[in-house]
Amino acid sequence: MRFFNIIFGEAKASGTENSFWKNIESEKDLANAIQGSFGTKTVIFKHSTRCFISKTVLRNFEKEVRNSDKNISYYFLDLLAHRDLSDKIARDLDVEHQSPQLIVIENGKAVNNASHQHISIGLI
Repeated sequence: MRFFNIIFGEAKASGTENSFWKNIESEKDLANAIQGSFGTKTVIFKHSTRCFISKTVLRNFEKEVRNSDKNISYYFLDLLAHRDLSDKIARDLDVEHQSPQLIVIENGKAVNNASHQHISIGLI
């Protein structure tokens, strides 16, 4: 099994290992992210922890973030653990669900979003 974990990645989300991520695990966390967007541009990365493409996109985005000097609040949502919150994000921000997906929020509203290979720090 170790061989497959090396090739395809662990089931655990790598987003939780980087200090810039704030996890969204409750409606309160989501409300805090949206409220925070009134002061600081906020992004939510929706990630499927079982998807190789999502894991690859996440790793690439994390590299971009580490090399960026942008003042952004970064939030991470594990889709498999919190599908209800993903659905709430889609409804509340009027953004069609995708995975992986990056949603940019300013002043409580989604101002941009992208999925798959279109996810980049340049979107922000």
